[in-house]
Amino acid sequence: MSQMFAYRIHTFGGPDVLEREKIDVPEPASHEVLVRVRTASANPVDLKTRAGQYPLIGEDQLPYTLGRDFAGVVKAVGKDVARWKPGDEVYGFVGQGQGAYAEFVVVEANALARRPAKADWTVAGAVPLAALTAWQGLFEHGRLDAGERVLIHAGAGGVGHLAVQFAKTMGAQVFVTASGDGVEFVRRLGADHVIDYSTQRFEDAAPDMDLVFDLVGGQTQQRSWAVVKTGGALISTLAEPSQIEATNRGARAARYTARPDGAQLAEIARLIDQGQVDVKVTATYPFDAAPEALATLEKGHVRGKIVIAVAAA
Repeated sequence: MSQMFAYRIHTFGGPDVLEREKIDVPEPASHEVLVRVRTASANPVDLKTRAGQYPLIGEDQLPYTLGRDFAGVVKAVGKDVARWKPGDEVYGFVGQGQGAYAEFVVVEANALARRPAKADWTVAGAVPLAALTAWQGLFEHGRLDAGERVLIHAGAGGVGHLAVQFAKTMGAQVFVTASGDGVEFVRRLGADHVIDYSTQRFEDAAPDMDLVFDLVGGQTQQRSWAVVKTGGALISTLAEPSQIEATNRGARAARYTARPDGAQLAEIARLIDQGQVDVKVTATYPFDAAPEALATLEKGHVRGKIVIAVAAA
């Protein structure tokens, strides 16, 4: 059986538990696709998984390969897969399966979409998880519509900077919190109102929100109830918002986990190819330096995305 290199954890912990190992190349099941990974991205969920703080990945799933999303080339397909063939250039999100910090990854066929034609491998590898998180939070859970007002916390980050642009394409009025050089960054993305949270309280600058998209949690989430309008929503990728506060305001509240969705990735690719969405890659690391990529992410305040080049161009 062919082998490949992968970054795996055998136990939960700090940076030292991540090991680069040689393991067997996985074989696709009947409904799966084997992809030769070109690029993958660093996401906060990788840090949580490594530390044992991501509840969907437990000890019974160890050893576990990190890396949630990727861009690459189809190598082989399962017997029931008709849509994809070897040589197709694709990108996707693996869900909770074994990850993409590896030379090959298997993924459900319906989780894939064609790589955006106008995105190089680096950009394509940065997109899937962050984009699906933003898309599903705004439009599925948040039910954001044209003309509505949305407050996006941490708009300069990997998910946030895509959420800002998605909301604008929908025709929403977009309020964003950021700080430092992130203020000018999100302004260039098209945000209508940029709030520097280091000098200004968002409660004073963003009243009557139809939707608050919370990418911060903690006190920021709790304070956000002050700006949610009656009938509005507070949606978070982190902690479950208070249902008591929601009931008191006649609002909706939810915490969610993004799911793989090839159809949504196809729509996102269309927006990228039309020039309506610009993906910011702040740093690229070679495969040998994947631990350094995660270390950079762990330091925080990353503008946009960090990408790992698994295979050389």
